[in-house]
Amino acid sequence: MSRDDDRDRPSPRTGATAADESSVARIWHAQSGPLALFREALISVVIVGTVGLILFGVSGVWPPMVAVESASMEPHMYRGDLVVISDPGRYVPDDVVQGDTGVVTVEAATEVGYQTFGDAGSVVVYRPDGSGGTPVIHRVHLWVEDGENWYSRANSDYHRSDSCDELPSCPAPHAGFITKGDNNGGYDQVIGITSPVRPGWVVGVAHVRVPWLGHVRLWLSAGATGGPDASVNTDTNTDTNVSVTAGASGVSAGPA
Repeated sequence: MSRDDDRDRPSPRTGATAADESSVARIWHAQSGPLALFREALISVVIVGTVGLILFGVSGVWPPMVAVESASMEPHMYRGDLVVISDPGRYVPDDVVQGDTGVVTVEAATEVGYQTFGDAGSVVVYRPDGSGGTPVIHRVHLWVEDGENWYSRANSDYHRSDSCDELPSCPAPHAGFITKGDNNGGYDQVIGITSPVRPGWVVGVAHVRVPWLGHVRLWLSAGATGGPDASVNTDTNTDTNVSVTAGASGVSAGPA
């Protein structure tokens, strides 16, 4: 066989490349059917992944968005809202942050007029008692020191105690934050959600609320666990008749 004949014959590698290019072109130009659905799904995954990576770079936490599961933060957050969070200490005024926690308490924020989500103080996502259960998204009201009698600093509207001896978590069993859902009648530490929240239990600080988009994440969780309400935290505070936690289900599953 001559050298000219060899040049005229396409190599197996060239043929494979052409076939690959043909497959990509078919997927890209498909107007309907499975190939079009595959293309749209792939594009959606790429977009969501890109947005997630950008938000991670901005927020410093993963996942950077959480889905609200209950009504305890109404009217400032609603079930099904998607909330963008950041690493504690980002995007907050340094002069009112509690120590090196990156969190602003209602007590400190009131003095300077700092507000988030319609009221004073930081709204944080934390794990109750540092556990691996469903996180809670509530507002930070006070910082208490280990062993502190914080009864005189507590808002009497949020407890029914006549002294520190009657007030749960008083004296404080350890240093941490006193927290509360905006729609709840009592502090989290009073109605039994958690002890004072240690800084290490804080997953992130909330900044932006996107209405409705969190429903996608909640529906996916419900489908994975076998029922329409399976992902919803339905524990309630009998004194207020509202859900005591606004769970952040997106925390365990990435961007909704």
